[in-house]
Amino acid sequence: MKTFLHTPSKLALILLCCCAPGAFAAIDEHSEFEATLHAPYRAPDPAKGEARTFTLSFDYPNARQAQLVDWQLELIDPKQRVVRRWQGSTALTSGPVSVPVAWSGQDTGKLAAGLYQVRLRAASRDAQAGAPSNDVHEQHWQIEVGPPQSPVLPPFAPLPTGALRQPGAAPATGALPYTVYLGNLHSQTNHSDGGAELTDCKGAQDPLTAKYGPDAAFSYARNHGLDILVASEHNHMYDGSDGTELNADPAAAKALYRKGLDTASSFNAAHPDFLAVYGMEWGVINKGGHVNIFNSDQLLGWEKNGKGELLADVVTPRSDYAALYTLMRERGWVGQFNHPSQTGQFMVNGTAFGYTPDGDAAMALCEVVNSTAFSVNDKEGETRRSNFELACNKVLEAGYHVAFSTNQDNHCANWGTAYTNRTGVLIPGGMPLNRDSFVEALKARRVFATMDKGSQLVLTANGRMMGERFKNSGPLNLVAHFASTAGKQVASVAIMEGVPGRNGTVTQLAGTATASFTPTPGAHFYYAKVIQADGNILWSAPVWVEQDGGGK
Repeated sequence: MKTFLHTPSKLALILLCCCAPGAFAAIDEHSEFEATLHAPYRAPDPAKGEARTFTLSFDYPNARQAQLVDWQLELIDPKQRVVRRWQGSTALTSGPVSVPVAWSGQDTGKLAAGLYQVRLRAASRDAQAGAPSNDVHEQHWQIEVGPPQSPVLPPFAPLPTGALRQPGAAPATGALPYTVYLGNLHSQTNHSDGGAELTDCKGAQDPLTAKYGPDAAFSYARNHGLDILVASEHNHMYDGSDGTELNADPAAAKALYRKGLDTASSFNAAHPDFLAVYGMEWGVINKGGHVNIFNSDQLLGWEKNGKGELLADVVTPRSDYAALYTLMRERGWVGQFNHPSQTGQFMVNGTAFGYTPDGDAAMALCEVVNSTAFSVNDKEGETRRSNFELACNKVLEAGYHVAFSTNQDNHCANWGTAYTNRTGVLIPGGMPLNRDSFVEALKARRVFATMDKGSQLVLTANGRMMGERFKNSGPLNLVAHFASTAGKQVASVAIMEGVPGRNGTVTQLAGTATASFTPTPGAHFYYAKVIQADGNILWSAPVWVEQDGGGK
């Protein structure tokens, strides 16, 4: 491993070359390179200065050949200048590999206090052939340098939570009239390639072969304190294959999907304090992108058996996202962009995250953080987590009205327990928790993403709820309302601003919990982001504001 200060690196040029178009082998579903970065938000021992260790984690489940990972880690100051750079190559053979990168922190005397960004770029290549890959992964996390910060936050009592309430949560006088239900909206069971016993789970399972199905998943999640679990099965695996099984029986595939729906319905009838949702994860990773569809009672697909029979209820052309969005809007289905890459996914007319009005109506969520899909941690301690905020910002800048979610994509039998992250869904007080109220909340974008299941974040704009779209004249007052049932402290708060349809960059509007100003005329979106002192992050849903021409 080598360390560089400020100067451009050879690896940076290699990584840029890796991004250029070129031939590379197609990958099987879930046989893909993974790279995550764990960056402690604060130094573990302040008495010893800012020293800390960053951990890079790499994996390539089911890779056909041994891989070599070329990586680059950068420390970036608040003015977006690279102040330290590390780089290296790591062999990746039979399983996950972790690489510690120690930072002494001794150069902090030259660095101003503030929030710094740690950025990882990594690409894998065949260790024997040596040909570079164009699959470059990028991860960003913020860290605090200098004295701890304690921003001022407006008083806000935690909203009541679901039937499995957290201690300390109670309705407050004049509080917002919602109950928060905490869910994991992305997971798999043995109806596709998940559901393996933790002792046997080393990656994606062969479809329809693992031990546990949706009934076990729903029971597990409820017993471990979740209010909602979505079993989102891969739509193209109902034939028992991650390719195409030419001898597959269409009736069996469709019957399995209906069985999943019936299982969720029966579980909900027996457990009204919990919401079991059975849906699908549509699409493929390679030259595609995964979309969760939460409320379809029909199986969608493109595969046909050797007789030319469709292995689904409704035909949907593979990787045709414009057509999918149109169908979803027509049927009233609601979706989520799963673990989005910054480039090359959800293509419409040759453009990644290509905007369509149908897609805007159908797609309600964007995953901002996932714990690793193949984690076997069941104590909420997984450190391998992926951050997709920059990709979700591109979705917002493309014109989509999406809220942030954070899920676990569990393929092992630890549904919701890999980490403390949850998606908070706000349902009006007194309204029952069911699929209808859940879908209505998603369509209203009344959702926040939290890496801490005991914390809440709600953004209001002139008293309007996050998720709303409205016209505004005159001043706009944005307020980030944060609450923790466990007494967690906030280290940083930011209000972010962007322009839908601009396809530009989201920027920070304010470093405070409140912002009062008069927007420039035109369309804007705003969301709040809070970093706790323990490094866990929360994202509110955005608000979308059309400012009239009277603004200055």
